[in-house]
Amino acid sequence: MNFKITDKEFSHFKTIIFDVAGIDLAPEKKSMVTSRLAKRLRHYKLSDYSAYLELLNSGQYPQERQILIDQLTTNETYFFREPKHFDFLQKLIVSKRQQGGGLRIWSGASSTGEEAYSIAMVLADKLGSSPWEVIGTDLSSRVLSTARTGHYNTTRIDGIPKNYLRRYCLKGSGPYENTLLINSEIRRRVSFVHANLNTTLPDLGGQFDVIFLRNVMIYFNQQTKKEIVQRILALLKPGGYFLIGHSESLKDITDSVEAIAPSIFQKSTTNKVNYNEGVALNAS
Repeated sequence: MNFKITDKEFSHFKTIIFDVAGIDLAPEKKSMVTSRLAKRLRHYKLSDYSAYLELLNSGQYPQERQILIDQLTTNETYFFREPKHFDFLQKLIVSKRQQGGGLRIWSGASSTGEEAYSIAMVLADKLGSSPWEVIGTDLSSRVLSTARTGHYNTTRIDGIPKNYLRRYCLKGSGPYENTLLINSEIRRRVSFVHANLNTTLPDLGGQFDVIFLRNVMIYFNQQTKKEIVQRILALLKPGGYFLIGHSESLKDITDSVEAIAPSIFQKSTTNKVNYNEGVALNAS
């Protein structure tokens, strides 16, 4: 059965996703909403989207609102996306190793976990058993479930350096052929936590040396961007680093960080950095 959504129904879903997640659905997303939510109508044997909205508002199925969010959020990611950020991370790690310090890194909107595990592989390679930790958060409980398994189809691994594939990934066989599993050494140092960036954040164990928030702000309006960035930067250590997507900007959003390279920012500190010359980086 093909379902059609009215402008009024789309407007209601647009309001829900904005109120919950701060995501501002553009009019051209109407077909996406139609197709992604059609399976929920079939699941409940509903005739139209108005009936589904009534079900959501009834409170009879409290888990359904989270399922709605899972369906309407986009979770595009892959291993070692935007390689220059990982080049920067390696330089930062060398500096921290020389100082004898560890690193805490937050992968905001971590989706199915590829970004968090990419960060963890670099940390494991450069810091070994020294103190380090990666925390990934996402609004979607569905993608977090995948992330926690660390189990991926081999079609998704093109970005992983070959030496990391050998050291940190286990190739599946038999019923698991054409898949890989991130090894336990990496998985035990990475935690995934459900978090809505548009509201009060959960306890993430303190501040971070580096925060990745890449290709996320494109979904928010200007005011929501300001609120989310302010909330996130409160958890970044003075002198810490904030990485955003190459197509994103912090213009008119915050002045508490300074650009040190394209899409790489440092939180205000008395210690200045010359990234281009590769001098010692301070993230303490």
